[in-house]
Amino acid sequence: MDLAIKLIVFLPLLAAAIAGLFCRVIGARPAQIVTCAALLIAAALSVFVFVKIGFGPEKLIVVKLFSWIDSGTLDIAWSLRVDTLTAVMLIVVTGVSSMVHIYSIGYMEEDPSIPRFMAYLSLFTFFMLMLVTADNLVQLFFGWEGVGLASYLLIGFWYDKPSANAAAMKAFIVNRVGDFGFALGIFAVWMLSGSVSFNEVFAKAPDMAAAHFVFLGKNVPALETACLLLFVGAMGKSAQLGLHTWLPDAMEGPTPVSALIHAATMVTAGVFMVCRLSPLFELAPTASQVVTLVGAATAFFAATIGLTQYDIKRVVAYSTCSQLGYMFFAAGVGAYSAAMFHLMTHAFFKALLFLGSGSVIHCLHHEQDMRKMGGVKEKAPQTFILMWIGTLALAGIGVPFIMGHGLGFAGFYSKDAILEASFAAHSTVGTIAYWLGVIAAFMTAFYSGRVMFMTFYGKYRGDHHTWDHAHESPLVMLIPLYVLGAGALLSGIVAYGWFVGEGWEHFWGVSIAVKATETILHHMHEVATWVKLAPLVAAVSGLALSYYYYIVSPDMPARTVRAFKPLHTFFYNKWYFDELYDAVFVQPAQMIGRFFWKKGDGATIDGLGPDGVSARAVDLAGVLSRFQSGYLYHYAFVMLIGVAGLVTYFMLFVR
Repeated sequence: MDLAIKLIVFLPLLAAAIAGLFCRVIGARPAQIVTCAALLIAAALSVFVFVKIGFGPEKLIVVKLFSWIDSGTLDIAWSLRVDTLTAVMLIVVTGVSSMVHIYSIGYMEEDPSIPRFMAYLSLFTFFMLMLVTADNLVQLFFGWEGVGLASYLLIGFWYDKPSANAAAMKAFIVNRVGDFGFALGIFAVWMLSGSVSFNEVFAKAPDMAAAHFVFLGKNVPALETACLLLFVGAMGKSAQLGLHTWLPDAMEGPTPVSALIHAATMVTAGVFMVCRLSPLFELAPTASQVVTLVGAATAFFAATIGLTQYDIKRVVAYSTCSQLGYMFFAAGVGAYSAAMFHLMTHAFFKALLFLGSGSVIHCLHHEQDMRKMGGVKEKAPQTFILMWIGTLALAGIGVPFIMGHGLGFAGFYSKDAILEASFAAHSTVGTIAYWLGVIAAFMTAFYSGRVMFMTFYGKYRGDHHTWDHAHESPLVMLIPLYVLGAGALLSGIVAYGWFVGEGWEHFWGVSIAVKATETILHHMHEVATWVKLAPLVAAVSGLALSYYYYIVSPDMPARTVRAFKPLHTFFYNKWYFDELYDAVFVQPAQMIGRFFWKKGDGATIDGLGPDGVSARAVDLAGVLSRFQSGYLYHYAFVMLIGVAGLVTYFMLFVR
């Protein structure tokens, strides 16, 4: 088992090193083979570990590699921690990443930098695996920052595009804001517990909950503050409201990057972190309420923007932002297992939608504007069917009350579990989250149907030359779609009992907060029937309305935009968050920077320092150079002036 865990984590790193360092020697095809093979082996081993940990007697394995930091009382070992929470993430990360690697063989076939791209993908996967197998907060922070670095490299992969460079910088900088809060949270936990090891921190959590500190004359609960700071880090990495602005711009990277970042890895890191630290959040009710409200607001906010976007990848990106909100408010009300359930199912159907969108873009020769699409099902029938599977899974479509918990697509089980749990919390924030979640479910179904109807139905609205050369994606791109489609179909019904059903306690062990999970799951299964049905009704209504808008009455979208022009403009411009941040942060920072550059550095430091001294030397040299005229009488005159000066000096001062 120890060897399997080590191979899962380090095979992607080895593959990244081979593809990145020896690309000129081995070439593109071997680089693809090495990286894909490494990820497929890691995925197969992850299934083995998942079965052993999730259904076996041993619920926690810690593989110590070496002592990392030993300074005074701080002793940090580099260890790989694998419990059920980690095992679920291993399945998700390696499963989706391996499919993205294979898909990239076809999607990036014409790119001149294939080995570099494959190396970046594998490096990204390694850092994510380091994050989910961390046994302490510092090791978690290492993987956290590594994922940020790799995402910067992937988003800006096409570095000759200014927009890609700007998007990579934006993602990096916005995440640094969240990471600063995360680092402060780690410092706070260290100060409270004297340790960064998860086992020791969790053991001291009750004592930490009783601790307070004085700030601005007020007594502040220490654990609440630490959890809020840790959540700020999660907000940045998982693109929650306020620190979400980097997510849609990350679409500048190649489509496989979008699937990897936005489906299973980077954006889910924040959800994983909150669930990993659930024993702390369980004892910090105020911080949990903040998590619930921010998650619910994000789910609603991102869904409104998804209604108005025309770039097919941006619609799916805002959908990711919205679905992450669901996961957070589930964790906020204590339904950590439901949050992880939706994380797992979402990884399958969202990766399917991203890669399906990439298949459409590949079919139409890099066209991403849905206004220039239409009728694509004629050219790409397999992509069309698979995209419908992902869409129905995202919308949460199913048939309730049959086969126990109903029969439907993956999102039908996980999203409904979250909404039922939020209502079952019987709290104000839980009720708010439930209703915002139901409204967001309606909007999600509407914009998901909008993508399908605008892209695959009707007549083609783009360039006819592009249409003539449009074609279905190659098999190497379709195979990952079929695998992910199977996940979008079956993961919900298969895993329901393990995650939130009767077998949850044996499955999860002690990897999440047991008391909070037991309470919320008990209440979740006892909610009224209308609570269970409302999300499904909202989803079906949203899909039906989108069908009416884009198929039955195609003039309705334009009429609606005209009728609600200010609201449409507000949503289309993403609630003007970018403009607000530009006015509040970017422009003042540029003004301050320019002032210090021009007045401070240029005028003061350089003006009085090196530049000033050199300028005065030049001036003096210019004056003295005038005496070097080349005329004899000028030199004789200077000599007479010198003699007169010497005589005057001796007459006046020498006795």
